[in-house]
Amino acid sequence: MENQTEVREFVLLGLTNVLELQYFLFPLFLLLYTTSLLGNGAIIAVVLAEPRLHTPMYFFLGNLSSLDICSSTVTVPKMLAGFLSQHQAISLAGCLVQLYFFHLLGSSEAILLAVMAYDRYVAICNPLRYTVVMSPRACLLLAAASWATGFLHALMTTVMASRLRFCSSNRVHHFFCDIKPLLSLACGSTHLNLALLNVDAAVLGLSSFLLTLLSYLCIISFLLVKVQSRESRRKAFSTCTSHLTVVSLFYVPVLGNYMISSPGFPSERDMIPTLMYSIVTPVLNPLIYTLRNEEVKSALKKVLKRKLFPKRT
Repeated sequence: MENQTEVREFVLLGLTNVLELQYFLFPLFLLLYTTSLLGNGAIIAVVLAEPRLHTPMYFFLGNLSSLDICSSTVTVPKMLAGFLSQHQAISLAGCLVQLYFFHLLGSSEAILLAVMAYDRYVAICNPLRYTVVMSPRACLLLAAASWATGFLHALMTTVMASRLRFCSSNRVHHFFCDIKPLLSLACGSTHLNLALLNVDAAVLGLSSFLLTLLSYLCIISFLLVKVQSRESRRKAFSTCTSHLTVVSLFYVPVLGNYMISSPGFPSERDMIPTLMYSIVTPVLNPLIYTLRNEEVKSALKKVLKRKLFPKRT
């Protein structure tokens, strides 16, 4: 049997090889990344600084912002470096690390969005038991479960990817090391990895999405049948609309990307949905929550006023 050289380094081809387009995309994605850091960082700071926001809803919102900051940081800096360099190399170990953290953060966010939907269901449909059901201990356990599920999912995906052999091309048709582009470069059978990817997408992604939709269907039914006050309905629908917008921006591209897991699927088409949930959504989340949430806007103004115009003693 002919010896084949095992690949130990990959070359990320990025979004485009057109130099003029790279010069345009670099400031665009740098702006998006900076906006994501500032917006999500502001939400975390406000939630920590304002005692009025020390509630389960904003505790989970702070977790969501932390996940968005980390998930952007996993992919965007490497992509920005690629715009400035003609040769964007990454070692096999570095590739697996990037794959691990991307799936850790993404799957944790999928579970967290379902938890946030459940939190809204309890708050609106069973408000008298809200403080008991969503106690501080319960909130910590739910948040920990989200991160733990992401940890196990990412560990399984990365371990399976590390067992693959790469002995032909090392050119990754993506702007970071995701599982599907790596599978297209692997030597030998990838049926087990593809089966795992399909099961993960169905069990983790689709089930979280369906649980989230079920929570909101219960909320909508409750509001239409039980709540007579238009003002109460309006306020509840406003809060739910923000969350549903975030859910749609995250789940639709994720499910569209990972539910289609055939070896011949062109990886270039994966970049558009990946850009949506890894870069665009973390930018939009703070805007959606702050522009549609009077409590957050009021607290943000209060914190800024306190920082910019401190009281003199």
